[in-house]
Amino acid sequence: MGKTFTAIPADLADFIRAQPLFFVASAPLSAEGHVNLSPKGMASFRVLSPTQVAYLDLNGSGNETSAHLQENGRITFMFCGFGERPLILRLYGRGRTILPNDPAWDALAAQFPLAGSARQIICADISRVSTSCGFGVPQLELRSERDTLVRWAEQQGPETMAVYQQEYNTHSIDGLPTAMATRETPAY
Repeated sequence: MGKTFTAIPADLADFIRAQPLFFVASAPLSAEGHVNLSPKGMASFRVLSPTQVAYLDLNGSGNETSAHLQENGRITFMFCGFGERPLILRLYGRGRTILPNDPAWDALAAQFPLAGSARQIICADISRVSTSCGFGVPQLELRSERDTLVRWAEQQGPETMAVYQQEYNTHSIDGLPTAMATRETPAY
């Protein structure tokens, strides 16, 4: 039933583009550290090539993915077929955080409708693509995207958001520094 690939086939890239939601998972190296799993809205995800993807990461109350990527680069994305086609798709790879001051920012940012709540872009090189049946995933219907986070960040303004990011987005819950703390993008 399930299949494994070393790159994203065209039909699975189309499947990804059709999904309104994806999940991103990362973890620290420490066995005592917390594994992170976050849901994200689909409007923020892009397949850049069969082996590279990116998503526009909006402000949040934490920044676990960035901290884990700074430490070890490991990242997994999961997409579920909530519509007619039952399917679970996972992308495994090595990721990095791209900040607005990074030379790669402009080219990547051009792929997204930028919002005032954008804090970074997570880019990943994919080495394994796997599918499974998804027969246990319920069928759901999308009512609408939420704009609460974007509206909130725009109301705060850039100065307030910079203070917020400094307070809540520079370290993981385990104390690991994020790209915002180090202002460095590791080369994975």
